[in-house]
Amino acid sequence: MIQFSKVNKWYGEYHALVNINAEIAKGEVVVVCGPSGSGKSTLIRTVNRLEEIQEGVIKLDQQDVHAPKLDLNKFRSRVGFVFQQFNLFPHLSVLDNICLAPVKVNLMSKRAAVDKAMALLDRVGLAHKSAAYPQQLSGGQQQRVAIARALAMDPPVMLFDEPTSALDPEMVGEVLSVMKDLARDGMTMACVTHEMNFAREVADRVWFMDQGEVLEDSSPTKFFSRPTHPRAQTFLSDICSH
Repeated sequence: MIQFSKVNKWYGEYHALVNINAEIAKGEVVVVCGPSGSGKSTLIRTVNRLEEIQEGVIKLDQQDVHAPKLDLNKFRSRVGFVFQQFNLFPHLSVLDNICLAPVKVNLMSKRAAVDKAMALLDRVGLAHKSAAYPQQLSGGQQQRVAIARALAMDPPVMLFDEPTSALDPEMVGEVLSVMKDLARDGMTMACVTHEMNFAREVADRVWFMDQGEVLEDSSPTKFFSRPTHPRAQTFLSDICSH
């Protein structure tokens, strides 16, 4: 579903992504972890061209993401993206936040969009908040709305960029629970996260990154019990010591 081939990215002199070669199969959940500044968010943001690359090829469902003539808006409508900071429209209700893209981009009727939005809100446990505005919701509720909004476009892929890092600890679980349900339903997911228990329970594979490279690509069982790269071993021992 997602394929990185010899992907390189620089910010000026800084080599942010170094010769990335990796794949995510359809229906697979991959957790990308590593220290801050290792290139995790940059990597995931290249998949829907929030970040451009200078070398290599990224394909999503066989489509070249960085092709010069790509219809970017049409392409992005097929890639669900959940941000660290929610990015809901503050002047729109929860229901209108979710209905906006299906109506404007997919030309869905307002009635069909509302029905779909209510079903998605029910799925994330927030049907009773459809008339509320983002500022009236907790952080965890806002992030669940953001997930429902992304799902409203029926994307074949969901990307999560540290979706729980801006949340109070007691709200983290409610967002991870929704993500676990998506994984159980077979959604293809790439998740940048520091939630190691989520990686252990839900991921099919864990990618460990440092200094712009994927240093480890293995099953959660192997990664957490027998990481092969010394940098991954240090990373995990530091986490365990905390």
